[in-house]
Amino acid sequence: MKKLLIASTLLALSAPVVAEEVKVGVILGFTGPIESLTPAMASGAEMALSEASKSGNFLGGKTVVSVRGDSTCIDAAAASSVAERLITADGVAAIMGADCSGVTTAIANNVAVPNGVVMVSPSATSPALSTIEDKGFFHRTAPSDARQGQVLATVLQSRGIDEVAVTYTNNDYGKGLAESFSTAFKALGGKISISAAHEDGKADYSAEVGALSASGSKHLAVFGYVDQGGKGIIQASIDADAFDSFIMADGMVGDSLLSAIGSDLDGSIATLPGGASGADAFMAYAKANGVTGDGPFVPESYDAAALIVLAMQAAGSADRAALQSKMMMVANAPGKKIGPGELDKALKIIAAGGDVDYQGATSVEFNEVGEVFGAYKELEIGNGKWNTIKVH
Repeated sequence: MKKLLIASTLLALSAPVVAEEVKVGVILGFTGPIESLTPAMASGAEMALSEASKSGNFLGGKTVVSVRGDSTCIDAAAASSVAERLITADGVAAIMGADCSGVTTAIANNVAVPNGVVMVSPSATSPALSTIEDKGFFHRTAPSDARQGQVLATVLQSRGIDEVAVTYTNNDYGKGLAESFSTAFKALGGKISISAAHEDGKADYSAEVGALSASGSKHLAVFGYVDQGGKGIIQASIDADAFDSFIMADGMVGDSLLSAIGSDLDGSIATLPGGASGADAFMAYAKANGVTGDGPFVPESYDAAALIVLAMQAAGSADRAALQSKMMMVANAPGKKIGPGELDKALKIIAAGGDVDYQGATSVEFNEVGEVFGAYKELEIGNGKWNTIKVH
């Protein structure tokens, strides 16, 4: 018996020590109208979590892991249910997400804020999110469409385009962006010949395209989703030879659109958050870790997860309220500037009692409501790819 006890003790001493896990929810539309974009976004966020875990310096050696949930992008009830599960059953400390504006608003209002859980969205851009009653628990690393509309209007003016037809997906994202763009474009002397909503999930968009084309505009602005109605509108327009060119925003930027439609898109333009000072460093870091760093909202996803990690480190725990109290501190000056791939350095600085100013891949700096000003890339399609023309 004595030998057995000694052997058992030795075995216990030799067993590897399993670090305590901290869970972070990653809620994105793994199904739905942007499903071709979200795998890379999730990988970007999880790259930051892995980086913190591998450093050995996160909360004294703990690991931080993701628990994924499907927002669907469009079903608010399903998204809220998933968030409820992650928060109550899985016990996540915070949420990286959601993605589309409507489901993000639903999760924030119905689940996250009432439960005191921080959300950092990498891609919800509706201007309406700036004024939700979030009690400081909602942040976003993608800029508001209030700015994207202005940037896009300026791009069109610089290209001599003074009249457009507009179609938008009939939800918070589409309505907010269409309104922002129309206001800015008109202020610059532009004309909106027609502005009409479209519904996602239809098999035929010829009627919508007929109404848009009847306005007489040569250019069509499509504020929709890359894997849904937006793509359908463009394909129906090309089939009917209805417009000379297309103008798009972030929800339409994805390689799946190029694959589906091809060279008929050449010359079309779009805007997409990105191109900030940390972009090149992030691209190199992501490539080294097997992640597609230039995908839409991938840098923003990395930054969202990184901020959550650093806030927990500054709080000294994964306590939900404690990490919320440190979000603004780690995102803004003063402190040592931290770029992509430098979480180990940041964690050490914080552990030693210092301050960090996380810049990340997208030059993060939160305003008073926890959102960023952001840079935008002006894109043009040519030779089968999205080409960056300028950064605004």
